[in-house]
Formats: sequence, C-alpha cells, structure tokens
Amino acid sequence: MNVDIQSLGTFNQLAHEGAEQATQSMGQMTGIDAVVDVTKITLLDRADVGEELAGRDFVGVQFSFDGVLEGDTVLAFDVDSAGTITEEMMPGSSDDEAMARSGIEEIGNIMMSGFIDGWADYVGATIDHSPPEYIEESGGDVLPDAPENGDHQQVFVFKSEIEWIDESVNFYIYMLPEYESLTEMMVEHVDTDGDAIPIDKLQTFNEMTTSGTQKAADNVEMMTGIPTESEVTQISFAPIEDVPKQIGTDTFVGTVVEFTGTPSGYLMVLFDEVSAINVAEAMMPIEMDSDELTDQHKAAIEELGNIMTSGFVDGWANVLQTSVEHTPPRLVHDMGQAIMDPLAAQVGQYQEHAFIIDSQMRTDDIEFKAEIHALPNEKELRAALNDLDVERATETGADVEQIFK
Repeated sequence: MNVDIQSLGTFNQLAHEGAEQATQSMGQMTGIDAVVDVTKITLLDRADVGEELAGRDFVGVQFSFDGVLEGDTVLAFDVDSAGTITEEMMPGSSDDEAMARSGIEEIGNIMMSGFIDGWADYVGATIDHSPPEYIEESGGDVLPDAPENGDHQQVFVFKSEIEWIDESVNFYIYMLPEYESLTEMMVEHVDTDGDAIPIDKLQTFNEMTTSGTQKAADNVEMMTGIPTESEVTQISFAPIEDVPKQIGTDTFVGTVVEFTGTPSGYLMVLFDEVSAINVAEAMMPIEMDSDELTDQHKAAIEELGNIMTSGFVDGWANVLQTSVEHTPPRLVHDMGQAIMDPLAAQVGQYQEHAFIIDSQMRTDDIEFKAEIHALPNEKELRAALNDLDVERATETGADVEQIFK
C-alpha cells in the first residue's frame, strides 16, 4: 500500500486549513487573534501518543467521527489558557466553574465542527461526529486511546499547535484517525507512482530507527557510566518551512553533522543546557568549579555528540545495509529553531516537504535528556524504503544482516 508525497502534503494541508478555520471561528467568538503555528502528520508508536503533553493539566472537548474517515478529534487547552479564553468570551467565567466549562464546550463545538466539515468537503462524502464531550485530564491522558489498528503497532496522528499572538497562550488540535480508513483514503488520492512511499515500510523503518537511538544511548552509557534509555521515536511529515518550528525556541547545546550515502541529509544531537552540563561533568575526571556552561563542557559535548552520531548513523547503515558517512560534528549553542533554520533551507532547495525523524533518550540517575533529529533527503529516503523487505524483516526478527533483498 503506497501513498505519494503529494497526497501526504494535501492531507497535511487539509489538517492545517481545518485548524485555521477552527481558529478563525474562535476569533469570531472571543476577539482573540490567534494563528496556527504548525501542523504535522506523525507516525509513532501508539503508547507514545501525547508524550509531549506530559507535566501539564488540560481541559478541552473530544469528538468521535465516522463515515469515510473514522476516529477521534481533541481540542486541548492548558488550564491557564482555557481560563483566559473563556474570560474573553464570557467575562466572569473564571470565577464560575460551570460557566467556564460551558464556554469551553461551546467554543469546542463550533471550532471542531468546522474542522471536520473541511475534511468531508474535500473527500465529497459525509463524516458525522458526536456531540462534544468535555474532558479534564493531565498530560497525554487528555487524548483518547489511539485507535486499535489490528497488527499495526503505530498510528498516524495529525497535530496542530495554535498560538495566541498577544499572549503566551497555546492550545492544540489532535486528530487520531483509524489506520485503515486513513490509509485507504490516502491511497485513493495517489497521483503518481514516482514519488510513492510504501506505508508499511515507513512504519517498519520507523521501528528500526529505534535501534540507532538505542545504540546512541549505549554510547552515552559507555562514555559516562550513566544507564541511558531510548524513548520516543517518530517520523513526522511537514512543509519544509515549518520544519524549524518543530524544534521550538528553547536553547540547546549540541552538534550538527551532514551525512552522505543512502539517504543523505543532516543530523542534530541536542541537549538542553542543564542536561549538557550534567552529562559533560559525568564525563570529566575532575569536578568543575563553575555551574555555568564552560568551554570544557562544550568540548565534552562535542566529543559525546560525535560518539552518539556515529552510533545512530551506524545503526541506520546496518539496517539499510549501505554506507552512510558523516562530517565531523559542528558544535552549536543556540535556540532550536535557529539551529534548524539553515539545515531546512539546504534541504528545501530540492523538496517542498520533509520527513523529520525524532528520537529522545533519558536517564533516571541525573537530570538529563537528549534529542536526536534527522532531516533526510526525501527522494533518497524513498529509495531506501523501496529496498526494504518488510516480510523478511518480520521473519528474521529484524536481523539487520537479513532484512534486505
């Protein structure tokens, strides 16, 4: 079952336009000037859905929908944002819990009806949705369980992040379609065979990228003595101009390399500043006098980034049974978006959309978290996927020496 790049782009644009329509509806009700910051399609393990929401409390509304497309949609506000929005619409609601809840339900009903209707208009068929259900949960629990997909352990998730321009207010629209109904709809809109992506192989490759992350995590443990685990691995698809927004504006310390082979592209290993200091000091034989990030810390991070990159790329090369080389690491210390901007610009010379491969690792021993972001050449990734033999990969338990024809 194949889906072409154009169709992925179309469906991503549908989700984005639906989120824009929903945001405009909210603006008409509240006077709030908000914009859809980024929309992306992500393929990830069912258990990892909503991982990025951890540590925050949310309220919102949930709908189920059925017809040519089936699944669930959620509009989620963090608690502070919800209070700000309902107060704009109904002054005094912040002191009245029932009024605030009613306001969220009303906003959600109008916003999400427009979102679903946009999909129905595109496919020229009916998509019915349930009445809004008010939800109040912490972290990923604000999202429904991802649809059961039979033998598929991974799910497609559409996510839009909306930002209120004048305030520090963000909220999210998640769409969790059932795998079969979504992929069947995607296949119906395949326009060209030349840029088709085999969906089952994309899923298998995503699973196998975990081995590269785990190898990088093993290298961290080897260098620091700190037990390190790989966590979320996912593949996202977004317009090239939205790629830097995936990283955000937090400050990171890390390394960037260019890799060549099949596929080519760029790879970043990034630490937040606290994690960078902690993991660098775990590598050093002497205790540091300063709690700030020093040149010694940066040198250690550069060395560790090189080792982690080699582990990740070697794991990838083993899976692909190809030669993947990389340049010496370049140290970076900047906002995530500023780090990614020039890399996306380079890739954007040859393609309008991009696959972004994201992995995370952590340890319970110290405050430490690292992210690996790969930005491969779309055509070369497609070529690698075309060579991947999914059936043999299953039969051999993902033995990297046997999985390719």
